Amino acid sequence: MKGAGGSSGGIGHFFIGLIMMCGGFYMLLNAISVTSNFGLSSRIYSVNALGGFGVTGGMVMIPFIFGVGLMFYNSKNILGWVLSLGSLTALIFGVISSVRFSMRTMTSFDLIVIIILAFGGLGLFLRSLKSIDT
Repeated sequence: MKGAGGSSGGIGHFFIGLIMMCGGFYMLLNAISVTSNFGLSSRIYSVNALGGFGVTGGMVMIPFIFGVGLMFYNSKNILGWVLSLGSLTALIFGVISSVRFSMRTMTSFDLIVIIILAFGGLGLFLRSLKSIDT
């Protein structure tokens, strides 16, 4: 009889490892706090060569507005497409770059339990996919 992953590995190790891994990674991701300071008036890009000139989210929207207007006026206008897509790309990268990750305060016991569950479960899960030579 074939076990987990089509190999002769253990089905019990597969499910125990899967449950441990899911629980550990859930607890790890639940302990991470995600914040952002993005706003249309906050700096998303800074140019220090001109004395600290900052590009805000609102400044990125101005070429976007012109690009949309050009696209609706003439959909074959390359400048309108370049302005619109370039502005959207700059806005998306600005939002992503303003995201900050931090771990919540926890005891060392909590962190050790999370690591053992996540990576011990991953080890059991991967071991179950390996064939057992008898």
